[in-house]
Amino acid sequence: MIIVSLVFLTIKNPSSILNEMLTSSASAFTLSLELCSVYVVWLGILEIVDASGLSEKIATLMRPLIKKIFKVDDPITQQLIAMNLSANMLGLGNASTPLAIKAINHMDTGNQTASFPIIMLIVINATSIQLLPTTIIALREKAGSLSSADIVLPTLITTVFTTILAIILVNLFSKIYNWRKK
Repeated sequence: MIIVSLVFLTIKNPSSILNEMLTSSASAFTLSLELCSVYVVWLGILEIVDASGLSEKIATLMRPLIKKIFKVDDPITQQLIAMNLSANMLGLGNASTPLAIKAINHMDTGNQTASFPIIMLIVINATSIQLLPTTIIALREKAGSLSSADIVLPTLITTVFTTILAIILVNLFSKIYNWRKK
């Protein structure tokens, strides 16, 4: 796509190639910096939540749901999953990644095949219910949207549906896989 764009730009207006490349690079850098600042703020809030003990309370509230969906009993893993889900619900997919990695390390049995809880965590991270899609709102704001938060309700509906469907499919494929192993 880049090569085709450069070819067309060379044919249409060769003198603007360097100018467009520099302008685009500057815009990309500015956007990256702005998104990094959003992540830094939220990572700081997540760190405060963890240091204050609120993460343990969130994990306690979410424990029945986590046990039912992930089928894990380890309190540390449950806490990491709860914090991961909370970060995802705030639309902080990249900020939740370190928590997911820690949770996966706690669930890792050393087997070469991913276990059910690991697969479920990966799938739920991919679909994640987003109560507040902060990254998308920030991108829309940067692009000049007059109502950048208008996507909250459609995003919530879509992510709830996809997460429920993902949970059903993981459970279904797990049963099929276990049935075939027998």
